[in-house]
Amino acid sequence: MRIVTTKETWPGEKRVALVPQIVQKLTDLGFDVTVQNGCGEEAGFTDAAYQTAGATLTEYADEALRYADIVLAVRPPSPEVISWFPEGSTYLGFLDPFRFEDTVASFADCSVDAISLDMVPRSTRAQKLDGLSSQASLAGYAAIVVAAFHLPRIFPLMMTPAGTLSPARVFIIGAGVAGLQAIATAHRLGARIEAFDTRPVVKEEVQSLGARFLEIDLGELGQTEQGYAQELTAEQQELQRQGMAAAIARSDIVITTAQVFGRPAPRIVSLDMVEAMQPTSVVIDMAVETGGNVDGSKLDEIVDINGVKLIGMGNLPSQVAGHASEMYSSNLFEYINEFKTNEPGSVDLRVNDEILDASVVVRDGKVVNERLKEMF
Repeated sequence: MRIVTTKETWPGEKRVALVPQIVQKLTDLGFDVTVQNGCGEEAGFTDAAYQTAGATLTEYADEALRYADIVLAVRPPSPEVISWFPEGSTYLGFLDPFRFEDTVASFADCSVDAISLDMVPRSTRAQKLDGLSSQASLAGYAAIVVAAFHLPRIFPLMMTPAGTLSPARVFIIGAGVAGLQAIATAHRLGARIEAFDTRPVVKEEVQSLGARFLEIDLGELGQTEQGYAQELTAEQQELQRQGMAAAIARSDIVITTAQVFGRPAPRIVSLDMVEAMQPTSVVIDMAVETGGNVDGSKLDEIVDINGVKLIGMGNLPSQVAGHASEMYSSNLFEYINEFKTNEPGSVDLRVNDEILDASVVVRDGKVVNERLKEMF
């Protein structure tokens, strides 16, 4: 079977779905791998490295895609690019099907099977396939680095002959994969950290990473089958805002990570909360691509609110594109490896399996995913 990866066309996307190390693993399994010239350039992977790993290079994306059996990508392709896929071929990558219905429809219209890596179930067996978690971890790291760059203060406590410098205060909202990595990174830099999550069960993990857990009584809570926090009621959201207001006001940096899969991000930080922060403080809205957690945040813009920098940087994993590509490429390899057959260079993506049932979106020209059927 021929596996193809082309240049990402999504604005600002620097990651690549296949890195040379994974190309080598795929060719060792018997797959024929084709990549477009320059596909890994922005992530630091040269064409020569791909050739050495056993890939065939091609100049034009449409030429490569017309002969593909499996297409590996980071971002959803455009309808025009989907039209280049052969009937019966398979797309594997992030699809975000709840937000990109037209893309899903294009796969169905072109009779191209589509597997959404962001729909992989959160189970022990599927951990190594979980692209969302691998990328969220790097996003949490990148968020702290970006915040540190924009904050005109240092993070750690420092005692000098000229006096003592107090540590920066960091408040992280959401203790999922991204939030926990943000806590760990801020702790390594010496900040004083507070964190909040709607799931009290994460308190011990937050504390183990060096942060104080902010407790707010929101009543009965739960989480989805995918392991995400359930969406709060309007009353719970108001209680959360009231409980967080004082923590936000005393913080030098606020990082928001709250997202609900398949829905717009909850708006949990109001403009008056941002205005209560000291000038030169920094707010990073990590959910800006799905609507944002903070009033006034704008995608890929820095908004000044009374001297507070509100940063809505999308696609934070692309800030560390090299490592992000390595981790994501490994997730894709593990997905393929999970369903390889005894015949070299082939996979069976039609077996009865919980991972396939959860992540296959389109098959044989129809939307087959149970969670999406009612949308089409």
